Amino acid sequence: MPFMLNCQAVSKAIGAQPLFDSITFTISRGERLALIGANGSGKTTLLRILCGLDTPDGGKVALAGHVHLGYLAQSNRFAGEATVAEVIDENLNGLGLDDTQRYNRVHAMLSRAEFPDPECRVRTLSGGWRKRLAISRVLSRRPDILVMDEPTNHLDLEGILWLEKLLSSSLPESPSAFLLVSHDRLFLENMTNRTMEISPAYPAGFLRVDGNYSEFLEKKEAFLAGQQQRELRLSNRFRRETEWLRRGPKARSTKAKYRIDDACRLQEELKRVRTRNRAQGKVGIDFEATNRKTKKLLEGRGLAKAYGDRTLFAGLDLVLSPGSRLGLLGQNGCGKSTLMQILADVGRDNGLAPDAGSLRIAEGVGIESFAQDRSRLDLSATLRRALAPEGESVIYRDQPLHVVSWARKFLFKAEQLDTPVGNLSGGEQARIFIADLMRRPADILLLDEPTNDLDIASLQVLEDSLLEFPGAVVLVTHDRFLLDRVCDRILGFDGCGQVSYFADYEQCFAALNEQRKQQRRNSSRQKKAKKKNTMKTGRLSYLDQREYDGIEETILAAEAEQTELQRLTEAPDTATDPGRLQECWQKMEEVQRQIEHLYRRWEELEAKKNSSSGQGL
Repeated sequence: MPFMLNCQAVSKAIGAQPLFDSITFTISRGERLALIGANGSGKTTLLRILCGLDTPDGGKVALAGHVHLGYLAQSNRFAGEATVAEVIDENLNGLGLDDTQRYNRVHAMLSRAEFPDPECRVRTLSGGWRKRLAISRVLSRRPDILVMDEPTNHLDLEGILWLEKLLSSSLPESPSAFLLVSHDRLFLENMTNRTMEISPAYPAGFLRVDGNYSEFLEKKEAFLAGQQQRELRLSNRFRRETEWLRRGPKARSTKAKYRIDDACRLQEELKRVRTRNRAQGKVGIDFEATNRKTKKLLEGRGLAKAYGDRTLFAGLDLVLSPGSRLGLLGQNGCGKSTLMQILADVGRDNGLAPDAGSLRIAEGVGIESFAQDRSRLDLSATLRRALAPEGESVIYRDQPLHVVSWARKFLFKAEQLDTPVGNLSGGEQARIFIADLMRRPADILLLDEPTNDLDIASLQVLEDSLLEFPGAVVLVTHDRFLLDRVCDRILGFDGCGQVSYFADYEQCFAALNEQRKQQRRNSSRQKKAKKKNTMKTGRLSYLDQREYDGIEETILAAEAEQTELQRLTEAPDTATDPGRLQECWQKMEEVQRQIEHLYRRWEELEAKKNSSSGQGL
């Protein structure tokens, strides 16, 4: 099949440090290529080179005639005052479309993205909807090849499934081929048919496999096992040759000279293979438990929590025992973080408590939390102080461990120890949090989005550690692979106060999705009924006209305030302050009532205006 893109012997280095060397591959129609590798391996740099946004040190990238690339970066910027329709429309400049074609394409794309209102201001959008807008903006130009850098970042589970459906369809907006970087393994499994990993563990610096992610893992394991066997064979052969050399053979014969040269070649090859085998470093994640034999670590009966008139959950029964692994699933703001904070504060005098029900914890049980917010990190502190706050060593499993050895356990180099934390990548900062958590023995681990910014190798080690942890785990994550592999139960929040247990992610998501569809249908029927009841006749007065002209901006401002309040309720410093959290929820309810009133008033004015227009015909 003729190629659409040809990447030929592309190399790139940062200073004296090579990222990759002589990477070669092609992309043809129908191919879905996953690019994976450790943090800092050069994945984003390679994507930028393919899109012409960065220059390679060597090699070249060629596109077939009339092939167009679209690039979705990790972070995207928009004009805050623009509407979502204006963002898409502006992106169509230069395509030669007339006004009708532009209008149809804009609204078709926004319909595919399920935006409820094309005139919604960008500044009112959450992170997930901004990501949808960024994806829609790129796809609106209908690229032949779509290049995506972490496309599932900021998307909730519903958004990820939307993206999978869109990329798998035969719609005009769907690309003929795509290349993506992602740490979402289930997304890789579902969406790709070729996988390439950049790593110094491979002789060429990369390994490319035809097949999805699971097929890649099988072939990678076979390759690395073969390379380990090769190291063993080379080591045995080199040992025999070294022993022969030690016997002092005369170097005058041709055979002797050959064996001496061969021993030197063996030594160099063994060194290269050994270096590649050592390049597959893994983070040493291993949570320490107290090995408490208590049958029930924590038990809750009839738990309920509400803020004002909004019930987050009610009638919740919860038991955590050694070996329990509970996942929490639901949309943002449904109560997951609130429940996590209640569990973290159990037994504390000033902690967040349920409004109803009983919550008991066994005597002496230790609870440790991992929060997704990293504002607690002192960005000015060195890595040394972040890893070992009290000196040059840490106590791990009752044994002192020097900070250099502790750092290596998390793939940090000794020369990085004096680097400010603020200069480290997101994945490296996440490993600092995990290191801190590992120093404290616990019976219950509360983990809120622990996978953010971790590369795939670190995710796999994290999973294994959680599976081996003898205590209880409560997990909030959008990583479906992690949920399915680690959790034995899923607690689903419907956002309206109901909570239910499910066997796995698929069962939970299907049930919650059906509930949301029913809620939308009910809401739509209610709006139609209200609109019918508020139909009135009459001409708009001067004051009504002024109100009508400005009411949309007033609604947008109120919705922006609501979005900001929602963000505040999810912030850790708010979640840990019951008084402040109560204040935020009360304010959110006031703003919600204001928004509902404004929409009702808008419908009344719209009905008046339409009725007036009808009378004049």
